[in-house]
Amino acid sequence: MSIIKVSTTPFNDQKPGTSGLRKAVTVFQKPHYLENFVQSIFDSLPELKGKILVLGGDGRYYNRQVIQTILKMASANGVGRVLVGCDGILSTPAASCLIRGNNAYGGIILSASHNPGGENGDFGIKYNVTNGGPAPEKVTEAIYQRTLTIKEYSVLESADINLNNQGSFKLGDMEVEVVDSVKPYAELMESLFDFDLIKKLLTGGQFKMCMDSLHAVTGPYAKAIFEQKLGASTGTVINGVPLEDFGGGHPDPNLVYAKGLVDILFGDNAPDFGAASDGDGDRNMILGKHFFVNPSDSLAVITANAHLVKGYKQGLAGVARSMPTSEAVDRVAEKLGIDCYETPTGWKFFGNLLDADKATICGEESFGTSSNHIREKDGLWAVLFWLNIIAVRQESVEQIVKSHWETYGRNFYSRHDYEEVASEGANELVNQLRNQFDTLVGKTYGKYTVKYADDFSYTDPVDGSVSEKQGVRIGFTDGSRIVFRLSGTGTKGATIRVYLESYEPDTTKQNLDTQEALGDLIQVAEEIAHIKKYTNRDKPTVIT
Repeated sequence: MSIIKVSTTPFNDQKPGTSGLRKAVTVFQKPHYLENFVQSIFDSLPELKGKILVLGGDGRYYNRQVIQTILKMASANGVGRVLVGCDGILSTPAASCLIRGNNAYGGIILSASHNPGGENGDFGIKYNVTNGGPAPEKVTEAIYQRTLTIKEYSVLESADINLNNQGSFKLGDMEVEVVDSVKPYAELMESLFDFDLIKKLLTGGQFKMCMDSLHAVTGPYAKAIFEQKLGASTGTVINGVPLEDFGGGHPDPNLVYAKGLVDILFGDNAPDFGAASDGDGDRNMILGKHFFVNPSDSLAVITANAHLVKGYKQGLAGVARSMPTSEAVDRVAEKLGIDCYETPTGWKFFGNLLDADKATICGEESFGTSSNHIREKDGLWAVLFWLNIIAVRQESVEQIVKSHWETYGRNFYSRHDYEEVASEGANELVNQLRNQFDTLVGKTYGKYTVKYADDFSYTDPVDGSVSEKQGVRIGFTDGSRIVFRLSGTGTKGATIRVYLESYEPDTTKQNLDTQEALGDLIQVAEEIAHIKKYTNRDKPTVIT
């Protein structure tokens, strides 16, 4: 085996987004494209030689080939040891668990999260740092700058490693350990939740659940935890075999793309509880019988009931939410007497808060929730948290949520996504909103009067770093909000997300349909932003 140095030239489109570099598979397959980015990661990491890395992905198309390339490049760059998931499979939360549990230097996670897979789908790659969380902006920026100047990359000339079975191998001077990625993650979950109590719930004959893994990475994890450890009946986990194209579906746990699960939970003889996770296992959707739990409400309910759960009964240091997430959890934090932090979108912004013990539980409206047990979103963690709450309270999902609204009031909340719109129109929409800031304040639209209009800026309370232009916010005097943000997770055109929120303390008005309750605010959003004009769309692609 010998190390080969390959001459190359830079690509100008390798700037990582909020969750690494995501492109169409065909882009990553271009000569040198993948290798340039991987070498740029290695070149940007000081003291890499001899260190431990974690490697794996969500099983989508091109996952195995990329793992083999990265292993050979890691060996050529002096990495000491790589832990790689068996079959190349490694959920994002499990990767964070492995990094932290093995004191690894970092990890490379291969996923485009909830984006479609297959040879005509998307692929992604991101680097996670020593704490198990996504690389902060200073690291991703260093990687990007390196991609602009790279002239060569190093790769070991070697046969591929067998990823099908656990075992240790040598690749040049580097050790490769193919590991069971499910076991350490399941053990971590068992340390946090009362598995005996949950097992009693799932085997008592009075409670049924359905877990939809959408043919993505959580299938093996969900089967091991729910069907084997917790005794749920065989078949509780549906679509549980990871497929390279996710079965032709879109592995996004929302009301549109997880329609199969929604139909089950809203159909005849529906189970009591339903959940879905996404491509790489870090997102979750929670459903009760004929009842959808908004992710913002899920975060608030989990926070309010954390004292009922083994791993959190000592109390919470604080909570954090992304700016577009509803303010429902703020009300819980106020009652608990703990701090609530508002951050930009992107899980990496929670890392400093968790490391500094300023926050224990974090969440995003985009179906992501987790805690300080790792440094990533964690879909199955959220499912287990809900099951633990249900097992303690012996109430249905709907009863738990409606009781929460009675105590704290209801934040009617919805997100309208306009996917794959022309980038030019999307940018014009945001720019014309910014140009209105000085004139919007004090304007009245029906029953709504604008209190403030700004572009969200965040100063990290731990390291003082500043992140600007993180989303346009328009707030009204009654506490309602409209937020506009361009998403960084798509690979085609632009995605405009419009977030709408209004607060209702009156229990007699809390059972309205969400879109009906927000109807006037939806019209105000159109009047201010001219969404139809700039997107050429009459309606959103996805409403959650």
